[in-house]
Amino acid sequence: MAGQFEAIPGGGAAVALDEVEIAILRSLAVQLMELVGAGDEPAEGADPLAAILSEGPSKPPADPALARLFPDAYGGPETEPDERTRAYASEFRRYTENDLRARKREDALGVVRSLDALTPGGDGGAVLKLSPEASRRWLGALNDLRLTIGTRLEVADDDDNNELYRLPDSDPRKPMVMAYLWLGGLQESLVETLMA
Repeated sequence: MAGQFEAIPGGGAAVALDEVEIAILRSLAVQLMELVGAGDEPAEGADPLAAILSEGPSKPPADPALARLFPDAYGGPETEPDERTRAYASEFRRYTENDLRARKREDALGVVRSLDALTPGGDGGAVLKLSPEASRRWLGALNDLRLTIGTRLEVADDDDNNELYRLPDSDPRKPMVMAYLWLGGLQESLVETLMA
């Protein structure tokens, strides 16, 4: 089970993590919450109807990682959108980005809370057991973490992944590459477990 999710009775998933893996996952999830931020949400305690109908940002984020997490719904990365496409994308973003930000924060917070609830064994490691709902949150957070790190590493396609494997240990990107590849393995094993 070490490093790979496995199915557990009831439809959830479990994985054995050592204390370093727990610390890395927790740190990355906290950083993801900080990156995603609160967005343009209404103040706490505001009228619930106003909160539902509140409008979010209409322009894509300037940060490339955030732009990857919150892409335009219309047009594509390979095309230059016309004025009409930009208007549609802007309108769609205004009504969806706040909810999407909230979901991504909740997924990352779910990762932090489940890691904080672990009871480490004598070696500092623990077995993380996730319900089906928690498994879906983890899957969302792992995907967001990989997208963010992949964007920072400028990964555009599978050929870029092959180059990452060949980086020398002295390359300052190496720790981020190792996290990217490890998260990919976790994500893949969780997807396979949930589909089984």
